[in-house]
Amino acid sequence: MTQFPRGFFWGSATSSYQIEGAAFEDGRGLSIWDMMCRKPGKVYEGHTGALACDHYHRFRDDVGLMKQIGLQAYRFSIAWPRVLPHGTGEVNPAGLDFYDRLVDELLAAGITPWATLYHWDLPLELYYRGGWLNQFSPEWFAEYAELIGKRLGDRVKHWMTLNEPACTISLGLETGVHAPGDQLAFPETVRAAFYLMKAHGRAVQALRATVTEAKIGLAQVSASFFPASNSPQDIEAARQMTFSAADGSFWQNAFWLEPMLLGHFPQDWLENHARTLEGLNLDDLKIIQQPLDFLGINIYHSRMVQAGLNGPEIVEFMPGCPRTMFKWPVTPESLYWNPRFIWERYGLPIVITENGLSNQDWVSMDGKVHDPQRIDSTRRYLIQLRRAAREGVNLLGYFHWSLMDNFEWGEGYSQRFGMVYVDFQTQERIPKDSARWYSKVIATHGAHLDRQV
Repeated sequence: MTQFPRGFFWGSATSSYQIEGAAFEDGRGLSIWDMMCRKPGKVYEGHTGALACDHYHRFRDDVGLMKQIGLQAYRFSIAWPRVLPHGTGEVNPAGLDFYDRLVDELLAAGITPWATLYHWDLPLELYYRGGWLNQFSPEWFAEYAELIGKRLGDRVKHWMTLNEPACTISLGLETGVHAPGDQLAFPETVRAAFYLMKAHGRAVQALRATVTEAKIGLAQVSASFFPASNSPQDIEAARQMTFSAADGSFWQNAFWLEPMLLGHFPQDWLENHARTLEGLNLDDLKIIQQPLDFLGINIYHSRMVQAGLNGPEIVEFMPGCPRTMFKWPVTPESLYWNPRFIWERYGLPIVITENGLSNQDWVSMDGKVHDPQRIDSTRRYLIQLRRAAREGVNLLGYFHWSLMDNFEWGEGYSQRFGMVYVDFQTQERIPKDSARWYSKVIATHGAHLDRQV
């Protein structure tokens, strides 16, 4: 039976602040996450990313682990303050050299690099100038994108501008649980979101101008819903919820994707929130809407929806349903319905840029790390992704989150997402059972999913 499409690739993902460490070395500037980690009570037990996985010094060994697993692609992010310590202006050669060496090492191992420009580590100097509230922030980002495109674009052809812009705005500027830890009023968060969208557009322009044969997208954290049954009514209810934006939540897909892909804000959002756009130049939507080559989806779980008498209704999960260490429900249907709905609406090829499971892993007495829940969960999700592929959804590839255990933002080192265990005291790496299982999935192009774990 057909597995995954020809050319579908298997990868894994990380981000700069979560693994690199070397926060105060070789000319790197500070980021908003360095600041956040200094705030009392903001990060679990006062953990910081100052050392993290020490990937900055150990990247060659880490690439060796990727090759051992059999990864075909690796998604990483570039630390903006490592290459532009002040965010603009003076360039840090040591920072650029690090990414040169990383990319060369990946290519030598036969692994295709996929680079993300922004995975939340805004240079602190730019935050002092207003961060994403500053009308010039899109130009700062374009300068940075041009620099990276010129330096790496001869070897890196796959790019993402932003990782999860909803998290940048909602968690960073609305609730304050992520850096920089602000709690702004709704009009200010809309303003920041608008400039973030424009920054995306300007970065796409910069990459198109500097990288030949560039393939460009972004990694969207996807509000995801699946139908409570296979009835046409419930399916339509889930589809409607996937693209609803009336409530003004920054987690809704359409709020971001309609401007970026179609050049306008959703009508239901405008009906309730158009006044928050006053003072912004809506002609900038021509910059925000740039042709993309793919759409990345970061997806871990979904909510269940049914058709009600007055429209779509959320169906709560039963008590005791399977959940991860993050208390997220295990909903494999996410990797079928969400890619399907997104593909049907926008027609862009889809890459699963993040999917995985947080677990409480430890080294067993046999010296190994056994993580059967991660294997079982990933298998269930990938079987649903295969279903989407079989039904015609244009899927390019899958990045498992994450390659290795790392600094999980406000949760510090309390949540382990990796296929490789990291002892954060000694920096020892131990591939978990899931890494060996994923190797077999890759080697068989998904056929191993049909074998009982």
